[in-house]
Amino acid sequence: MIRCENLYKSYPMGHGRKKVLEGLNFEIGRGDRVGVLGRNGAGKTTLIKLIGAVEMPTSGRIKREMKVSWPLGFAGGFQGSLTGYDNARFIARIYDRDYREIRDFVEDFTELGRQLKMPVKTYSSGMRARLAFALSLAIEFDCYLIDEVILVGDQNFHRKCHYELFEKRADRALVLASHSPDTIREFCNRTIVLRNGKGEVYDNIDEGLNIYDTL
Repeated sequence: MIRCENLYKSYPMGHGRKKVLEGLNFEIGRGDRVGVLGRNGAGKTTLIKLIGAVEMPTSGRIKREMKVSWPLGFAGGFQGSLTGYDNARFIARIYDRDYREIRDFVEDFTELGRQLKMPVKTYSSGMRARLAFALSLAIEFDCYLIDEVILVGDQNFHRKCHYELFEKRADRALVLASHSPDTIREFCNRTIVLRNGKGEVYDNIDEGLNIYDTL
């Protein structure tokens, strides 16, 4: 279970603060597939980062009673002076996994070849996203966090992502932030609609999408 309780998030802006989320409450159970909807600036990416502990809430708390991924494709944790292989070795140590298994998965998934021997700071944004996505999926989690904006690359890479997330891990919970009603309808069984800092939870997908259409 992931439980968000009275969640607030704001950022300094000028002489005041910009409020993004105000008093958000919801739960995610094992196997839940929750779509996060909202217009640009509504706080979708912020919410994903809060659940993944990439950022901390201004107030309120998040209780995590299952193993939660960092946001898939998030490259902010890379050490740029290290190679792709070195970053994979670091992840393997943190999660107590066999480095060789992580390395083999990363090689196959990213198709970056010799670039994995180069410092990550020399990578293009697309290459960094491929590596970040691979490292995210190389570790097994109970809940995966997905921000649609990180889905990059060619059709073959998209097929790999689709298989790893929606077929191989069909029994896992996920939180998917998206602008696409079709994507939410296909992969999710619940929705959270964000607007004006508030979040409304809908157990009926069509009801949530109808509200989203009125925003």
